[in-house]
Amino acid sequence: MSNVTVKVDGVEVEVPAGSNVLQACEAAGVEVPRFCYHDRLSVAGNCRMCLVQIEDARGMAPKPAASCATPVMPGLMIHTKTEAVKKARKGVMEFLLINHPLDCPICDQGGECDLQDQAMAYGMDRTRYQENKRAVTEKYMGPIVKTIMTRCIQCTRCVRFATEVAGVEEIGLVQRGEHAEISTLEKAINSELSGNLIDVCPVGALTSRPYAFHARPWELRKTPSVDVFDAVGSNIRIDTRGKEVLRIQPRLHEDVNEEWLADKARYAVDGLKRQRLDRPYVREDGKLRPASWDEALGLVLEKLKAVSADKIGAIAGDQVDAESMFALGSLMHALGSKNLDCRQDGAKVGGGERGSYLFNTSIAGLEEADAILLVGSNPRWDAPLINARIRKRFLQGGLTVMGIGQPHDLTYEVNWLGESPALLSAMPQEALDVLKAAKNPVVILGSDALTRKDGAEIASAAYQVLKQADGLRDDWNGFNVLHSAASRVAGLDMGFLPGEGGLDAAAMLAGGVDVLYLLAADELDTSGLDNTFVIYQGHHGDRGAHAADVILPGAAYTEKNGTYVNTEGRVQFGRLAVFPPGDAREDWTIIRALAGQMNLRLGFDSLIELRQAMIAAVPSLVIADSLPSESLSQAGQAGLIDADALEATIDNYYMTDPISRASKTMADCSQLFVTGQAAKATGTHG
Repeated sequence: MSNVTVKVDGVEVEVPAGSNVLQACEAAGVEVPRFCYHDRLSVAGNCRMCLVQIEDARGMAPKPAASCATPVMPGLMIHTKTEAVKKARKGVMEFLLINHPLDCPICDQGGECDLQDQAMAYGMDRTRYQENKRAVTEKYMGPIVKTIMTRCIQCTRCVRFATEVAGVEEIGLVQRGEHAEISTLEKAINSELSGNLIDVCPVGALTSRPYAFHARPWELRKTPSVDVFDAVGSNIRIDTRGKEVLRIQPRLHEDVNEEWLADKARYAVDGLKRQRLDRPYVREDGKLRPASWDEALGLVLEKLKAVSADKIGAIAGDQVDAESMFALGSLMHALGSKNLDCRQDGAKVGGGERGSYLFNTSIAGLEEADAILLVGSNPRWDAPLINARIRKRFLQGGLTVMGIGQPHDLTYEVNWLGESPALLSAMPQEALDVLKAAKNPVVILGSDALTRKDGAEIASAAYQVLKQADGLRDDWNGFNVLHSAASRVAGLDMGFLPGEGGLDAAAMLAGGVDVLYLLAADELDTSGLDNTFVIYQGHHGDRGAHAADVILPGAAYTEKNGTYVNTEGRVQFGRLAVFPPGDAREDWTIIRALAGQMNLRLGFDSLIELRQAMIAAVPSLVIADSLPSESLSQAGQAGLIDADALEATIDNYYMTDPISRASKTMADCSQLFVTGQAAKATGTHG
């Protein structure tokens, strides 16, 4: 794309053709105020705050122009600091504030409000309007978004975000002129990205309902970290006050989450305060009772010494950091056990080439795809931000999306081929032609397919389909595994898998071991563990804890420093924002203490030493925040695929882990969007 040269306040700058004047000003380092304009949304030109003066070969334009809606042209001269521009901006600000209520002292947006900042920088110090202000009734938008619509300036950012990014046309502007209002017609916004509406609102019209009146921005300590509620690895900021996590906000990362964040990552935070394990417990006469650390570790030590190594097993959960898994793996190897598994859902991945279990195209790379085949994947629930990427690419045109599995509303058009993965062995010719005609075809394998008994065979068949479509080249790898567990890729990288002759998670849960160590593993069936001594190390009193004979209280993701590898193989770091409650401790320290009591040398006594040992064992963990380039010659294993239809592994997006199940906000969302929808579908009410 060619560049265009323009002048901004006398400074010459080159911008891509098709840019608007506001973008040219930004490229020149000149700030232009705006309310309705947003880099990732279509241009509306509503607020008129971004007025500038335009001059071309014919002279100065007769009146200021909205820079967001004015395209650049060669030789254009842009003036942003003239008296006419200053006067125009003051006038626009005065108009915007005619009906705005004077409630900054009680507004949750106070301190991080665009309207406040720009009124100070560009507005007048008084108003000339004495008329009564307009009042607008609050609108219902669900359990996440709180509305105070009298503050609304009708910028329509929320409307455009919901329509363009989230893909739910549930917000609109009703009526006209002075009577115009943003409304959902009293419906809750059914989207996994609805919390971003609060971020895009430049005033306090849309605020967070769970966070309402809790704190001011300047009271909070801000800690950069990563999200663990899915395998995307969204960059987040943990806002804390004292010992309490008050909110989670997104951080900008163009290649991962852009500036958005999924609702579960943002609003399950209240689950960190409920049902926490803050002291060790031991089971006595069928009931759990509090115990000291010495007593709990002593009992674990006694049981581990009493059984042979082949009768000891360990399963790691979905939100575990790499350091904790490495420490537990080191302990199991020191004991001589080969019964390890990080795939508590039974996914048939790992053990082969690294590229066979990564999202090789990369999240940002999806924007270059022109044909996508979803196999057993519901990205709207598995990874809402990857789903948003696919929608973003779909809206650009030239993308065909096909699916094998249960049909879902993914917010873009999908041609569902059928529900049986056996279709991969005999692809409909029309679908195969679409993939072959595409320059950059993509296959996305989800957990609905990989957790089946024939998951490895499905992966192999998908690989062969992509190979036929020339989707595996030096410059393009279209084979993608979409994990839903934040810990999965790191676990596979470290080989937290059954050794030769070792048992996998299913065999261990069926009673194949006498002592089972569950490291924050809760998404599993514990009914076969009646005769197994269960050690549960985790942070919530959830399913794993209910089956435990000994509970060792660990730390949640906000309470420890840890390494996480996202679905595309990107190494990122979570940071300690608050300390674990009560007697709970960071997970690796518990395992190290247990090894110490058993006189076992694991090779590390500090977090730094642990990371050094981990990196030495797994070189892929060395380079942070970079994409690997992995070769791929085979995925899965060839074999027959069962003709049975694929079944959804996630039946409730809002309750997939111990933290979200403890969250009141997630319970409200589940009741409204999942349980309520099911009741409507079956004709029941309650």
